[in-house]
Amino acid sequence: MPDAMVNLASVTYAESFLAEDETVVRARERARELGCVPIGAGGGALLRVLAAATGARSVVEVGTGAGVSGLYLLGGMPADGVLTSIDIEGENQRAAKEAYGEAGIASTRYRLINGSAAEVLPRLRDAAYDLVFVDADKAAYGVYYQQAVRLLRPGGVVAFDNALWHDRVADPSQRDPETLTVRDLGRSVRDDDRLLPALVPVGDGLLVAAKR
Repeated sequence: MPDAMVNLASVTYAESFLAEDETVVRARERARELGCVPIGAGGGALLRVLAAATGARSVVEVGTGAGVSGLYLLGGMPADGVLTSIDIEGENQRAAKEAYGEAGIASTRYRLINGSAAEVLPRLRDAAYDLVFVDADKAAYGVYYQQAVRLLRPGGVVAFDNALWHDRVADPSQRDPETLTVRDLGRSVRDDDRLLPALVPVGDGLLVAAKR
């Protein structure tokens, strides 16, 4: 409906509604140097809210990047919460560790695992996590989705970044492999009776779902 549309000015306003602190800004600069594309400010703020709302003490992140999303997640978690973050690039995790140090986050509050998430996730315990955030190889989103549902406790939340994939998911003429994978993920999450989903048009799209 036309009266429900949000114009570009409103989107820009929403994305900049909360200012990012200097630690996050520097982490973004490192991300650019490394060629990472972290979650936007609006999506990061939403992750922080999700972590706080679920009282997330155990969080899994697929795609450490330079630590931008990790800073947001840890910012919403209680003081005894632990973030387990997986990335195949060791250089990314070194940058993330630097960001966490600058933010004064104790090393006991995070566990960085260098490796393939498709191999690491199956080794994590069933129903032991409050929140799972995925921002990594789009081709493997289907695998990460199945693992996330297994890892979450009832009431836990999963979130996938880039769920609109540069406006390509909504365009049926776009048929490249990554777009098809992200589009299929949305359908799978939407139709999964174990989940209560929502697709939030923040940044490049954040697909979130709570486990029943």
